[in-house]
Amino acid sequence: MERFVLWGTYCENALEKRTPFRKEHLERLSDLKQDGILITLGPTKCSTYVFGIFEALNVQVVRKIVEEDIYWKQGIWTSIEIYPWIQAF
Repeated sequence: MERFVLWGTYCENALEKRTPFRKEHLERLSDLKQDGILITLGPTKCSTYVFGIFEALNVQVVRKIVEEDIYWKQGIWTSIEIYPWIQAF
């Protein structure tokens, strides 16, 4: 397994637009965390960017996870970049 860093952006007015989808989104994240795939994920304080750390076999697995998320499907997340990450400490 490898670790991956996710960095992306939110749409304008994301806090309002995410409301109808938030419960589904958080429940899915909880499942991913319990499965050991998701290490952490959340918005920056300004709610402009999303940051996350995942553990998976490859970048394609992480991309698929993101593309299946309701925030991606509904345009709450507007762009995503995923990079292999080496944890030094």
